[in-house]
Amino acid sequence: MITITQEQIDAYQRDGVVMIPGALTNWVQVMRDGVERNMSEPGEYASENSVTEGRFFDDYVNWTRIPEFERIMRDSPVAQIAAKLMQSATAQFFHDHVLVKEPGTPKPTPWHQDGPYYFVEGEQTASFWLPLDPVRENSLRFIAGSHKWDRMVRPVSWADDSDFYDNKQDWIPVPDPDTDPGDMTVLEWEMEPGDAVVFNFRTAHGARGNHAGSRRRALSLRWMGDDARYIERPGRTSPPFPAHNMTQGQKLREDWFPVVWKDGGA
Repeated sequence: MITITQEQIDAYQRDGVVMIPGALTNWVQVMRDGVERNMSEPGEYASENSVTEGRFFDDYVNWTRIPEFERIMRDSPVAQIAAKLMQSATAQFFHDHVLVKEPGTPKPTPWHQDGPYYFVEGEQTASFWLPLDPVRENSLRFIAGSHKWDRMVRPVSWADDSDFYDNKQDWIPVPDPDTDPGDMTVLEWEMEPGDAVVFNFRTAHGARGNHAGSRRRALSLRWMGDDARYIERPGRTSPPFPAHNMTQGQKLREDWFPVVWKDGGA
């Protein structure tokens, strides 16, 4: 168990993101072992992200075949932390996601919100970004308060910046706080393995390329709270979860997306 302060909860609700120092210090080696297993045994969704220099590997939805990921999901404090920050009586697991940028990989992760790619809607959501190497200039960056924007950011393909969905929707353009900051406030933190950044599915974020001389490995774990419901998107989502058989407004099926935390315990 880990104590989450009211100040951290308030920051999460206000900014859509908070950094929790030392949240998973005791779980770093388990996460590293799981990432190495995932990279040596890629799943069906694994991608190299079309980089011309270095390597940018990512893969997701592997917890049912990577035992280290299931251990982290079920036995570590992440579900409890998610519930506290979301102000939810439950924490339901959505999926895992591994992201690895090798040294000399200049390709940035473009500014985006995760929400438009998912078939989930709700205010109570939480995504953990858990670095497995010290993070300095190549950390994740977040636009404070963007989870409260009245429209979502246009989802694009990371490979070529094309529209992710064929059907046009009322998206807002992809923001660029570096060249056009306007009134946007960018938050980022230097981090050590075991620290956690937690953010809402609708919080806009991005990352620089890895120009450092060391790897940048990270494990993400995505969670949903009491109000999360299935929503139809205008195309194949990411992750797609084929043949899920859910309908608009339905709470996500618990045999695929387990409820790990309930108020008072697991």
